[in-house]
Amino acid sequence: MNATTAALHAQISERKCRRTVEALARHGFAARYCATAAEAADALVELGAGAKSVGFGGSLSVAELGVRERFAAGGAEILDHSAPDVPPEAKTAVMRRQQTCDVFICGVNAVTASGEIVNVDGVGNRVAASIFGPGRIVLVAGRNKIVEGGVAEALRRVKDVAAPGNTIRLNKNTPCARTGVCSDCDSPDRICRVTVILDRKPSRSDIAVLVVDADLGL
Repeated sequence: MNATTAALHAQISERKCRRTVEALARHGFAARYCATAAEAADALVELGAGAKSVGFGGSLSVAELGVRERFAAGGAEILDHSAPDVPPEAKTAVMRRQQTCDVFICGVNAVTASGEIVNVDGVGNRVAASIFGPGRIVLVAGRNKIVEGGVAEALRRVKDVAAPGNTIRLNKNTPCARTGVCSDCDSPDRICRVTVILDRKPSRSDIAVLVVDADLGL
């Protein structure tokens, strides 16, 4: 790719991200465009300033931004059920505390260019905390999560991209982990169990959405 082509791709990407931000804002979300992952990390720290407890929803996108360590260094209690130092028997208790933390941060599986947010979960803790409960909710969406075809395409993205990748990452025994293709299975390890579509910002929730002009997560 030559410099001219790269510059054009960059302009298209920025315009797509900004258009999505505008749509999210029309739907009541405090949406913000972030030009880089580093800018998104700084925005997360800004939005979580002063929080005594910060919950993390097991997001690769957020993990790639490296903010967990910054909040911990600032003295915040970290509620991260997927952290290696959390024993299996304590995970559920951490998930429950995430529902009422000061700030809850997680990624999204897909966001439509028309302003809807789609998340699919296995346990339900992540999507529950993304709707209501925490003092502030911050959702992170890399440009790779944006779809043009509405909610139907967003759900297809979950089945085709997010779910197979996450089952492999989490060592789940599901058909999609073996084939990379969703078969709408009944496996005990199935992670597609709860689907939440945020058409508009829930009326009593403080939800910010960072749309990042970078590929993040699956």
